[in-house]
Amino acid sequence: MLTSSRGLVLRTLKYKDDENIVDVYTEDEGMVSFLVRVSASRRAAVKSRLFRPMALLHVEWDKKPNARLARIKAARPDYIETSVPYDPYKTSIALFLAEFLHLALRENPPDRPLFAYLRASVVWLDLCQRSFANFHLVFLLRMTRFLGIYPNLSERGAGRYFDLETGQFTTQAPLHSHFLMPADAARLPLLMRMNYDTMHLFRFGREERQRLLTALNDYYRLHLPAFPDLKSLDVLHEIFS
Repeated sequence: MLTSSRGLVLRTLKYKDDENIVDVYTEDEGMVSFLVRVSASRRAAVKSRLFRPMALLHVEWDKKPNARLARIKAARPDYIETSVPYDPYKTSIALFLAEFLHLALRENPPDRPLFAYLRASVVWLDLCQRSFANFHLVFLLRMTRFLGIYPNLSERGAGRYFDLETGQFTTQAPLHSHFLMPADAARLPLLMRMNYDTMHLFRFGREERQRLLTALNDYYRLHLPAFPDLKSLDVLHEIFS
């Protein structure tokens, strides 16, 4: 059965000399793994260069029950990026988010509001012309709503710790090591109030931003099954240092 959907490219792996496996989070079918033939021909029906991490595409494929890999029939841009592929800072963010989403959405069913959020985020990052150093922090925190692990901020207050395991504020330091000290914990409600258009108004130091990003990675690792440390985390730390 021929199926079509908008999708977001998350990962491309070499399968054979002339074929790649491409994982795409689609609007209508959730995560789909495609077999894509690699061809440099300008006449190729499917151009492999389209499948960059975080590229927005419209794809058509032959859907077969119980098939692990789908054979893609056609692909075209759903949105043409003008800056992300050419800006090293934006490219690093895109690679980080693609790795994060590939791991976080492995078992996620189709979710149209989530896909709308992902698409709007990619377009915003591509079009923005001012400070976007906090983009990934805002993105990761807002993703907790879609994944059902939104932290409980109701007990926030001066001098309180934030327990990453329970997802809530505490008056005393937890007995384990997964928590934020009061200075960083106080930043969480601030980050939750940010959006992409206002985040440039908030200034974080390099070390502060790194601690918050590491804490968010730990939070996801604690709350999502088999969620590993992100390989691209160190690259993002380095490029925004």
